[in-house]
Amino acid sequence: MAKSLGPVKRKFSPWTDPASVPFIRFENITKKFGNFTAVDNLTLDIYEREFFALLGPSGCGKTTLMRMLAGFEEPTEGRILLQGKDLAGVPPYRRPTNMMFQSYALFPHMTVEKNIAFGLEQDNLPKADIAARVEEMLKLVKLEQFAKRKPSQLSGGQRQRVALARSLAKQPKVLLLDEPLGALDKKLREETQFELTDLQHTLGLTFLIVTHDQEEAMTVSDRIAVMDKGVIMQVATPAEIYEAPNSRYVADFIGDINIIEGAVVSNQGAATGGVMLDCDGLKVVVDQECPASTGDRVAFAIRPEKVRLSIDPPTETAVNAGAGEVYDIGYLGDFSLFLVKLDDGRIIRAAQANIQRLVDRPLTFGDRVWVNWSRDAGLVLTR
Repeated sequence: MAKSLGPVKRKFSPWTDPASVPFIRFENITKKFGNFTAVDNLTLDIYEREFFALLGPSGCGKTTLMRMLAGFEEPTEGRILLQGKDLAGVPPYRRPTNMMFQSYALFPHMTVEKNIAFGLEQDNLPKADIAARVEEMLKLVKLEQFAKRKPSQLSGGQRQRVALARSLAKQPKVLLLDEPLGALDKKLREETQFELTDLQHTLGLTFLIVTHDQEEAMTVSDRIAVMDKGVIMQVATPAEIYEAPNSRYVADFIGDINIIEGAVVSNQGAATGGVMLDCDGLKVVVDQECPASTGDRVAFAIRPEKVRLSIDPPTETAVNAGAGEVYDIGYLGDFSLFLVKLDDGRIIRAAQANIQRLVDRPLTFGDRVWVNWSRDAGLVLTR
């Protein structure tokens, strides 16, 4: 595919409209394998034309959930609805879904066009209709010139596009993507993420992707469900998941973050005095509405890019600030990650964008520095 400029931004949030009817509904779904519970009493709504991501570590239940929607597994309890129809007892080949597997599962002895046509031929479509649909799919994924090649003659990215074209050829209502970009190198994977989003917007289909890659989920999806041990921990947009995680687990799982345990000293609300915490001597004030009461044990979470670094002390040092020395530095090209060991022994991560082309950093190992942040930079987590 040609390099994309990224997805066209769209105003799309049917989950905020009480009148919207879910396109897919997982209703009190439990799936057990013997004594092991893979999915535990899970309820989830997905809307038509949504690009939805199931994100979590291996074994969290995300693939099992997708396989139940596809019909490869049956729920132990609960039901799955698609456009209001209960899918219980409907075999996979009768469901308006199609799955693109991580391995692509292409037939090595068939050409690209034959791979794309396979499912259509199984449905006994007229030859003329099959040829037209294959041609349409080849144009869609920009592989017209490779139609006569076999999978072994293609690059990994090209094979991925053949698998995508084959999955879309039968015009499913829902496309299921099981770790679809896992075999691609980092740069190609990043480009393909945008192309996949463009394609989903163009076709107007509902996409459900399973991934353990946080950046992939954040890039392609309208909403993300973060899962752990068969349970959904949070469902929200990528921005909400990153900026407003609802628990220590989600905050720690998504991106890099500093999590500091502490106790509530006072809670006056965001509009008045904010929430004041005592984090074992480090005084923190957060402008946030928070249900915690005085004395409650909570956590303060702040992303590294929101932590400021300076050699000189900030104007206010009584709260949201600490002194220490540069303990380690990670140069990552577009930004540098500084690990600062505060005088009390705790480590704070701070990220700084590398705006200037400097080989020698202005801050280096062993330098005495201050870390500080604004009152609205972090958040208090109560669970």
